[in-house]
Amino acid sequence: MAFLNKILGAGLGWAVGGPIGGILGLIFGSMVDSMKSGQYVADSDSVNMASGTRPGDFSVSLLILSAAVMKADGKLLRSELDYVKKFFVLQFGESIAEDRIKLFKEILKQDIPVAPVCGQIKQYMDYPSRLQLMHYLFGLAIADNHVDQLELSVLKEVAALMGLPLQEFESLKAMFVKDTNAAYRILEISETATDEEVKKAYRTMALKHHPDKVAHLGDEVAHDAKEKFQKINEAYNEIKRARGIN
Repeated sequence: MAFLNKILGAGLGWAVGGPIGGILGLIFGSMVDSMKSGQYVADSDSVNMASGTRPGDFSVSLLILSAAVMKADGKLLRSELDYVKKFFVLQFGESIAEDRIKLFKEILKQDIPVAPVCGQIKQYMDYPSRLQLMHYLFGLAIADNHVDQLELSVLKEVAALMGLPLQEFESLKAMFVKDTNAAYRILEISETATDEEVKKAYRTMALKHHPDKVAHLGDEVAHDAKEKFQKINEAYNEIKRARGIN
């Protein structure tokens, strides 16, 4: 497990087993032969399903679902992998990103059982972390300034399978795919909402997406969480300016 922990930063909890553990087991073979689909085995790393989502759980979930999104159109282009590299370097830094990209390349060779993987994530990952994970995936999909429709379909499927309502999906999508109603969709309201409803929606979103909600995932997630929170603030300020709300 030590080699895998080095790559993922802070060890694994629930991701050591189930469908995710099965994928890792295929990659690492005897190095992680205790990882078998559907079996959760306690070891010297004190795997504890009740301990919540560890940074390693989040990281490997991100890598596996990123592979699913990239493979959505049936093509793996060198340019796409370059975008992924840039994305991980930006989010995690050079040293961490290098090892994770090596693991990511191996994951890309695997068939990703999207529904079982998302089911495992839904069962064990807390809601704020799932929102953060979807934000990462949208950032990856838009890395080349274009979201392919097949990628968008996979993102929508992933969100639903992880237990995120369509309204949450549309809110996150609006943070990356801009249109005239984007600010309202980010706050999960319609243009006909009253000023008071706008203020209430902002308070709700600010609470739901506050960076402190994912502080347990480590410093490497903080940048993206703050970026997402900033997009909510920008959407609110845009609506306030348009309406003359003080």
